[in-house]
Amino acid sequence: MREPGHGQLVLVATPIGNLGDLSPRAAEVLAQADLIACEDTRRTRGLLSALAIPAGGPAGDRLVSLHAHNERARVDQVRALVAQGALVAVVSDAGTPGISDPGSVLVAELSGEGYAVSVVPGPSSVISALVVSGLATDRFCVEGFLPRKGPQRRQRIATVMGDARTTVVLESPMRLLGTLAELGAIDADRPIAVVRELTKVYEEVWRGTLAEAETVFAERGVRGEVVLVIGGAPPPSAPSEADIDAAVRERLAHGDGPRQVAAALSGEMGVARRTIYDVALRLRSESGSSD
Repeated sequence: MREPGHGQLVLVATPIGNLGDLSPRAAEVLAQADLIACEDTRRTRGLLSALAIPAGGPAGDRLVSLHAHNERARVDQVRALVAQGALVAVVSDAGTPGISDPGSVLVAELSGEGYAVSVVPGPSSVISALVVSGLATDRFCVEGFLPRKGPQRRQRIATVMGDARTTVVLESPMRLLGTLAELGAIDADRPIAVVRELTKVYEEVWRGTLAEAETVFAERGVRGEVVLVIGGAPPPSAPSEADIDAAVRERLAHGDGPRQVAAALSGEMGVARRTIYDVALRLRSESGSSD
């Protein structure tokens, strides 16, 4: 994993439910690490115990906490160890660290200073939910957790629903219904996959529209971690001939010439400038005006 005397920071993906998903290389790194930075030391201690990997080492307990409130404060400690040749592993409670979980600050700081940073890939609720959703995977974005309330939440929801890409949103089961209602208020027919308890005994992948999802999940309780995969916004429909005529007439009535009308409306309506110019000429001719 490393050359003698060369320190390294390694992001290690851990199971999101099924212990069998941990790779042999991940287990090897966790066994060899001088320090394991954990989102929750209790969860990681349990994982190590299940793998028969000691949590302690020659220098004592190898586990330290690394969460949203202390990650930046851990940078100096981790940097010092890596500089001395230590192998430092980073794990989240489940899945790949750095995706809506701690890890990204350490990576940015240490990689920016030239230290070795690598990853042991593996389980990810985001990627797993995306590929099983049945929705487009060629272009997607990860929204993570939405703000809980206020104008920031409304703005982010509007952004998600306006994005042409498939969007992955992480959600609490307690807030699921509210989120489905807010998303559905914008486009009730938008396809969505509600993915719950991935790789666990009660794994569920529900597929339908936002309106259907709100109805279905209002009728039963929801437990476990939830990932929403939301279909991208459909492309805007092309304006009809009547729409183009009406827009051109309005511009002409305000005194714009055909060239001005074409320049103004082409980008706004998504119609070729020449097409709008020809319409403007036709309408001016029909009205008896001269160029």
